[in-house]
Amino acid sequence: MTPERLGLLWGITVFAGAIARLISSITGFPSVVILLLSGLLIGRSGFGLVEPLDLGQGLETIVGLLVCLVLFEGGLNLKLPEGNVRSTVLRISLLRLIISLAGGVLIAHVFAGLSWPIAAVYSSIVLATGPTVISPLVEQIKLASPLSSVLKAEGLVLEPIGAVLALLILELLLGDLHGIKEVFIALMQRLGGGVLIGLVAGWLLSEILKKIKSDSSLGIELQVTVGIIFLVYGICEYFLPESGLPASVAAGFIVGKREVIDKERLDNLISELAQLAITVLFPLLASDVSWGELSPLGWGGVICVFMMMIVVRPISVSLATIGQELDIKERIFLAWLAPRGIVTAAVASLFSIRLEQAGVLGSGRLQGLVFLTILMTVGIQGLTAKPLAKFLNLIDSENLNNV
Repeated sequence: MTPERLGLLWGITVFAGAIARLISSITGFPSVVILLLSGLLIGRSGFGLVEPLDLGQGLETIVGLLVCLVLFEGGLNLKLPEGNVRSTVLRISLLRLIISLAGGVLIAHVFAGLSWPIAAVYSSIVLATGPTVISPLVEQIKLASPLSSVLKAEGLVLEPIGAVLALLILELLLGDLHGIKEVFIALMQRLGGGVLIGLVAGWLLSEILKKIKSDSSLGIELQVTVGIIFLVYGICEYFLPESGLPASVAAGFIVGKREVIDKERLDNLISELAQLAITVLFPLLASDVSWGELSPLGWGGVICVFMMMIVVRPISVSLATIGQELDIKERIFLAWLAPRGIVTAAVASLFSIRLEQAGVLGSGRLQGLVFLTILMTVGIQGLTAKPLAKFLNLIDSENLNNV
């Protein structure tokens, strides 16, 4: 592909994302929905102006680096709930790991027609809610604590786990791993290794930032931070593929907890970069989806997503919150709100490419179903979250008059 064509690809993608953001800010519609629609418009399903596969092997690297930047920003603002509420997050994560994984496999196979192996990959990919969607929604709704903290923490805990697990199931499907035992061992290695590298990198980064004078240029802090994040991603992917995701969350969490750091100043910088990454990634990844991959799913795909929303999620949340501090209204809201985000889209796109290259049937249907899941969960739950929070009186009383 010529440099001129690549320049046009990036120009169209960034422009489409920026316009989508503008439309979202004017209309109040969830930005993720508009971003995805813009990607469909400029890609295979629309005018065919952008083809992500033209980026070749660089696509996976670009997506991985930008996703890690987004997850670092999430870890930077991660506030782990205290006491019983913390145990609620852990129980939700554990039970959803079991119930949602099993339920997703069954539903995707029965209703969407995916083969059992492809259904397992799908269920792993959509396991986690998206912090990039949850956090803006929670802030927009002015949701009261501790529910807001539970929702944010759940996504950041499960998202890396789901991505790593999906990769391992993919490797099992392609014959690179053999048996559930190898999958479990590899899961622990990559999660544990990623978290360990992230903790060390977070401590190192915070120590470096502490040495930078407060009156120094903001660009120095930004360059050092991004440099270390990208280095961590490169090291993790070289030794333990997909471990860069948990490493990014862990690094951000450590930096956010260090009192010696001017967190607000750093957060403003990283937040803007993370939003730019999302603005680029969503249209780029959605442009790879064609109506030919969505249309064969038919009503079966729609029913599959609805079952994930109104059956699997409520069951796992109900079981996880038994005996916890959350009241019935908070449990209802928690059971309803579970939109998927950028990591889900990124993993689906990259895995679809790998499956297609390996000659595995159903890769297009997998990607189509994942993007249908994102569109439906973000669109339906994103638009109904605020009215439901008002109806259940879950809005922070201090911000009630502003909502």
